[in-house]
Amino acid sequence: MTPAEAFAAYEAVRHRLPPARGGGVAEPVQTLEDIADRFDVFLLDAFGVLNIGEAAIPGVVERIAGLQARGKRCLVVTNAAGYPHAMLMARYARLGYAFDPADVISSRATLLAALRDAPARRWGLMATERFGTEDLEGIDITFLAEDPDAYDRVEGFLMLGSAAWTEPRQALLEDALRARPRPVHVGNPDIVAPRETGFSIEPGYFAHRLANATGITPLFFGKPFANIYDLAFARLGPVDRSRVVMVGDSLHTDVLGAQTAGIASALVTGHGFFDGTDARAAMQAAGIFPDIWLDRP
Repeated sequence: MTPAEAFAAYEAVRHRLPPARGGGVAEPVQTLEDIADRFDVFLLDAFGVLNIGEAAIPGVVERIAGLQARGKRCLVVTNAAGYPHAMLMARYARLGYAFDPADVISSRATLLAALRDAPARRWGLMATERFGTEDLEGIDITFLAEDPDAYDRVEGFLMLGSAAWTEPRQALLEDALRARPRPVHVGNPDIVAPRETGFSIEPGYFAHRLANATGITPLFFGKPFANIYDLAFARLGPVDRSRVVMVGDSLHTDVLGAQTAGIASALVTGHGFFDGTDARAAMQAAGIFPDIWLDRP
């Protein structure tokens, strides 16, 4: 999927996303260092801000360490639902970042928090089976593959990771939902994510497709929806939201999510989603404007 196609895909599902609330001024600055004095808390997207694929973005490890040394609270707020928490922590450590485990807020954790308060069900799981079931203990899950009976037996569906998902599996899921509608919970609303060689296709892409095909509206957990920010602020405790900024590379997840949470937004355009594209034209087309426009994190 090209950047233009990815942007169009997000625009096509705006009716399922929170509405844009006001417009930022898209003030241009170079890096996070230029806004360090304005904020006490930095909520950081991962892909496109901390890393591209399996590599840290040059200079960002040092920049985040510098913010932390100045007493700034730095939390990762990521839609990487396909990875167990321990795997995320190991990745950030390998890249050189030093985050407290409680300061990594994932859409996976957001969905699991909701499941703890929901009636027990047998769930069919979209996820990469080799990543295991860590964090999913106590939940009745069946990994979905090519067995049609598995789709029929379960009472609902969880969409966490799409690395191993296929078109035949998508067809089985849509057929099962047409035959018997059931709840669909999506742990990663992203349609795409920036990687070393382009965009990967994420669970949100398949979730919106099944919604179009079946008429079932999934429940989304993660940016741009309020639930992941509610979890982040529960971890933070009392803070002045005017001193909190969400730093991300996407208008439709990070900036829209910041507006939903009532906090400032900083859009990175030199890496990630908008690298090499006209971000200003995209802002105008979407009607979503960040408060701050960063060349790089």
